[in-house]
Amino acid sequence: MIALAFWLLGLATIAFGYRAIAGPTLPDRMIGVNGMIIAGMAVVVVHAVHTANGALLPVLVVAGLVSFVGTGMIARFLEGHGR
Repeated sequence: MIALAFWLLGLATIAFGYRAIAGPTLPDRMIGVNGMIIAGMAVVVVHAVHTANGALLPVLVVAGLVSFVGTGMIARFLEGHGR
């Protein structure tokens, strides 16, 4: 079951990577990068559950905050360029 979770998360990362590279607009690229970050965070969670070791879980908090701030910065940038 863990292997299936890793395979599906890898597939999601590939799909989000395609969206980040081939996205015609900046919001599409932003969604792709955020999806890859979330899939990476999910990989860390699955690994922590599999090994019963939560040592890397604080990294998820940092990754989530960086992702949130980055999304906010890009949204602010797009809002300023829409005028």
